[in-house]
Amino acid sequence: MAKNRDVFIKIEKFKFPNIGVGVNLGQNEPNEEILKSVGGEKAEVKRALPGQVVQARLRRGKGQLLKVAARSANEVTPLCPNTYNCGGCTFQTLTYEDELEIKRHMVLDLFDKANIALPGDCEAANIIPAPDVYGYRNKMEFSFGDEYKNGPLALGLRNPGSYYEVCDGSFCNITHDDFSKIASAAREFFRVKGESFYHRARKEGHLRHLVLRRGEHTGEILVNLVTTNGAVVDGFAEALLSLALTGRIVGIIHTLNNSVADVVRPDSTALLHGEDFFYDTCLGLKFKIYPFSFFQTNTKGAERLYTTVSDFVGSNNSGDIFDLYCGTGTIAQILSGKAAKVYGIEIVESAVKAARENAILNNIDNCEFISGDVLKEVGRLSASPGVIVLDPPREGIHPKAIAPIINFGAKKIVYISCKPTSLVRDLEMFLQSGYRLTDFRIHDMFPRSYHVECVALLEKV
Repeated sequence: MAKNRDVFIKIEKFKFPNIGVGVNLGQNEPNEEILKSVGGEKAEVKRALPGQVVQARLRRGKGQLLKVAARSANEVTPLCPNTYNCGGCTFQTLTYEDELEIKRHMVLDLFDKANIALPGDCEAANIIPAPDVYGYRNKMEFSFGDEYKNGPLALGLRNPGSYYEVCDGSFCNITHDDFSKIASAAREFFRVKGESFYHRARKEGHLRHLVLRRGEHTGEILVNLVTTNGAVVDGFAEALLSLALTGRIVGIIHTLNNSVADVVRPDSTALLHGEDFFYDTCLGLKFKIYPFSFFQTNTKGAERLYTTVSDFVGSNNSGDIFDLYCGTGTIAQILSGKAAKVYGIEIVESAVKAARENAILNNIDNCEFISGDVLKEVGRLSASPGVIVLDPPREGIHPKAIAPIINFGAKKIVYISCKPTSLVRDLEMFLQSGYRLTDFRIHDMFPRSYHVECVALLEKV
């Protein structure tokens, strides 16, 4: 059986998801001569950056990061005080230009490995940057925990590799300042109350998550406190409503979740203040968004992304469009003016409800939204789409759903993906079934993290 070894590794490249790939330099502190070496055993270390020399606990080529022995020459002083402890961001120590270059190569390497050729004139060589690098997120899912083992209550993002220790969310610079103020107030409120976070192993405590959402263009804020049964929340809403914010809290929800799984899902919800939704706009359309509805976390970036989608669909389509995995119907409504009818399918019932309400809000009458699993519902559609838009969850399209999608024979398929490995896997099936890749774009929707959004245009041969 392979044994663990503590070794030094020179990181040479970055691959998805969040993995530095480099050369094993051995167990001794490397000198200048060793650092110049280019050969040796390859190794992978999560959260390591190109140009760094790291010490890692290595087993079968996979390394657990112990420390950064030498930083990359490209690294800069980070603006976030939690950079080296927080598990949220990857690239706080790099310039944005260097971050974009790493992300571009990360995606293109996946296409090279899969032998998928990109069109010669596509713009993938120039990754489309986000409009804002900081303060761009319209949604944050903070976790309750402790600052250190058996330390005071904390609220923020978890430390890497930790189930319970979290960094202070009031310093998070990829969110709006309103989120920092609300997170800080919530933490102090429950410290005074003597409430503790939910410890999954011991099954003790009550506090689990604080989910904050804010309309980029409206400033409306929705607060969702997630706890187990027994949490004392009297006065919580009043404490938040007294804050001096740039935006306005329109709803405060208390969600009960008694499952062991560390996910935000409701056993039940109760309204502590206002409404259980908020409004935002995107490309001139108005959207009503519920607590568990999908809506892109970077609104300004989404407007650039959806402009690319609209460009790929084209302007001369008079047939039907399928919007599969449609969420709250954002894309369907943006494309409604280019179609005789748009059919949207979404498995989350609350999102379908919001999509229907949003179509009425925007005076759009040629969108039909269907609640159900794409795998089951797509075969029931009798229309013949000219264009199919796919925006699946991170794991991509269910393999059994791809064949029915292909069988519609749509002239164009526009595939939007937030996980490039899933995209490459699914594209191979489309390319083997009579489609060719005619355009491709990489959008940076998530600055400071390793995530990117890709849009592929497939056309029937």
